[in-house]
Amino acid sequence: MATHPSVPAGYPHAPLRRARWADLAGAAAEANAFYAPDMLGAALDHLAAGHGVRLIEAQEDGRSIGLLPVVTASSHGRLPVSCVVNWMHDHCFFGAPIVRQGHEVAAWRSFLAQLDAADWAPGFLHLECLDAAGANAAALEALCVEQGRGRREIHRYDRAMLRSDLSADEYWETHVRAKKRKELRRLQKRLAELGQVETHLLACAADLPVWCQDFLTLEASGWKGRQGTALACKKADEAFFRAACAAAFDAGRLHFLRMDMDGRAIAMLVNFRHGEGAFSFKIAFDEALGRFSPGILIEIANLHAVQGDPDMAWMDSCAAVDHPMIDSLWAERRTIVQYRIALHGSGFKRFQRAAAFALATGVERISQIMKGQA
Repeated sequence: MATHPSVPAGYPHAPLRRARWADLAGAAAEANAFYAPDMLGAALDHLAAGHGVRLIEAQEDGRSIGLLPVVTASSHGRLPVSCVVNWMHDHCFFGAPIVRQGHEVAAWRSFLAQLDAADWAPGFLHLECLDAAGANAAALEALCVEQGRGRREIHRYDRAMLRSDLSADEYWETHVRAKKRKELRRLQKRLAELGQVETHLLACAADLPVWCQDFLTLEASGWKGRQGTALACKKADEAFFRAACAAAFDAGRLHFLRMDMDGRAIAMLVNFRHGEGAFSFKIAFDEALGRFSPGILIEIANLHAVQGDPDMAWMDSCAAVDHPMIDSLWAERRTIVQYRIALHGSGFKRFQRAAAFALATGVERISQIMKGQA
């Protein structure tokens, strides 16, 4: 177990550790591009300072079988109870740890044993943004039953996912309403009347810096720029984005689309791959052309790119619940859950943790009763 320092160069044996994590990511039981070494490394280098990120690594016979980044939180929802949380920075949209296939329960046994023994670990473990049907959820449930360890599901929702054996055209015809298809064809035709529209998938490393800058500029020109949430609004966020894209491209995990009009970007979409899947990361489009729905048009191009790639079986939208745009285009859903997991230990620490878990669970039950959900 190690704490990532504020100065990344000081991280002990960082190249060796990242080589181990790359091997682990290549054998992951459950894909998570955000915790793969390219994106996680960029996040540690540019976003971790001041957050007290700790990397819990499970090993077996000198080989990594699991990696879980965590932080401590001073509250749990509205409850002023400290706990351990899987680290999800502002640009992380899936929280499943990387565990080696065939070693899922062993990895979780090690994670929880390390947390049980850690003096710094308060309260309980709060896990955010896991797949309810994923390998981590299954292993965690089995282990908690085996150990008699408290486990509570505290939230769930469905978000759009693309997973189909249909071709892009078949999918489009099957899942998108005829009226909507007709309207989008009309918009494509009208947009083409303004200039030459072309769609490209990034293939050349030499083009990456320009594509990154074009995306940052395009995103900052819209509502995110006005609200101060665009990547370019914070130096650390911009540095993370550039580093993550570069590392992912080198690893063959960057899926970067752009739609140009007369050579100028009018819509761009960044996805990160892991294993046989991918995660939709960020989209940006020219709001001056909003009447032509360039964001939806590039999603149509993305549908063709994903369904035309034999090595990509699915893509997680990473979208908010009930997202009107992507929900109308993608028919499949992924159930995302949060868990509260009891931590054990010894002596007074065990008592404190048990009390924190019981308090949080009790408050939750009272809230459900008051809302008529119990």
